[in-house]
Amino acid sequence: MANLNCSKVLVVGAGFSGAVIARKLAEADIAVDVVDSRSHLAGNCHTARDEVTNVMVHAYGPHIFHTDNEKVWEFVNQFANFKPYVNRVKAITNGKVYSLPINLLTINQFFNKTFSPDEARKFIEDIADNSIVDPESFEDQALRFVGKDIYEAFFKGYTEKQWGVSPKELPASILKRLPLRFNYDDNYFNHKFQGIPEEGYTAIIEKLLDYANITVKLNKNVEKREAKDYDHVFYSGPLDGWFDYKLGRLGYRTLDFIEERHEGDFQGCAVMNYPDSDVPFTRITEHKHFSPWENHEQTIVFREYSRPCGVSDIPYYPIRLLEEKKLLNEYTALALKEKNVSFVGRLGTYRYLDMDVTILEALEASEKFLALKSNNNKIPAFFVEP
Repeated sequence: MANLNCSKVLVVGAGFSGAVIARKLAEADIAVDVVDSRSHLAGNCHTARDEVTNVMVHAYGPHIFHTDNEKVWEFVNQFANFKPYVNRVKAITNGKVYSLPINLLTINQFFNKTFSPDEARKFIEDIADNSIVDPESFEDQALRFVGKDIYEAFFKGYTEKQWGVSPKELPASILKRLPLRFNYDDNYFNHKFQGIPEEGYTAIIEKLLDYANITVKLNKNVEKREAKDYDHVFYSGPLDGWFDYKLGRLGYRTLDFIEERHEGDFQGCAVMNYPDSDVPFTRITEHKHFSPWENHEQTIVFREYSRPCGVSDIPYYPIRLLEEKKLLNEYTALALKEKNVSFVGRLGTYRYLDMDVTILEALEASEKFLALKSNNNKIPAFFVEP
């Protein structure tokens, strides 16, 4: 690999994006330093045993691995034993429990009917707002496809709490494919491969980074001036952070988790949504249900609250409204002027990404980097445009 003319690479961020890139480059005989500002590996996918209950906790909220991409599925299974897991979400609204995503059972429960699939489809078409031809907002999109009653019961309040703005201000694209089924399938995802690693996600990152050419440093913030000590930098931190936020901060939502421990089984499922506006939290997650192959007498639950992301908070969801998109374009222009730096991952490209997409993009970025380097070609600032 001497013809790569690349002896040392810095990877900023020890989540899936950074860990996958580091591993693939290290396997190509490149020395890689991986740094992360946190005290642990795996970023927001971090999992750890609760000291009181011994339950495996998804520290930053639930992560269920789901994908149709066989390449990604085969890759992650090299580093973990994935147990089958089907995400079956429930919701409490107006004092009753319903099945999510919206399916035939939900429709029949909500309207106190016994519709067949065809009857339910016609009923929903009749109550939908057909006057909305070209939905522009989240609210338009929901009203057009499910009508006022379902929208207000399951989407309106939850969305207001999750995003902190009226659904009228959110683009219809956020609700690209309305989760609506006319059968009794309550599997939250439609993907071919679904599961959760038996020993959690952090164990996968540990194995990815356990390689001869990789050095890991935690509790470390990286400054731009340190990039000159490396042939190339893969940066998976916040895009605006690389530039010291000099144009302002991109908008994110962050999450607060209030922990509770109880005896027995608290709610009987992993995820219970609370769409009602008068309930301050969005959902409750009970973590032992994410590992149904384990037995625990005690339980730990998280009440989840969404709010604007402050300076010292962990960013979760990019807002990407008009103001943020303008600022994003300005930071993107700055990034394109950088030399020997590539911006990757959820934070580096300011996009919401599922784990499988993050891994696929990291694999592809690694492959492209090695191919371009071997031909002495310029490495792009973005392998995927923000």
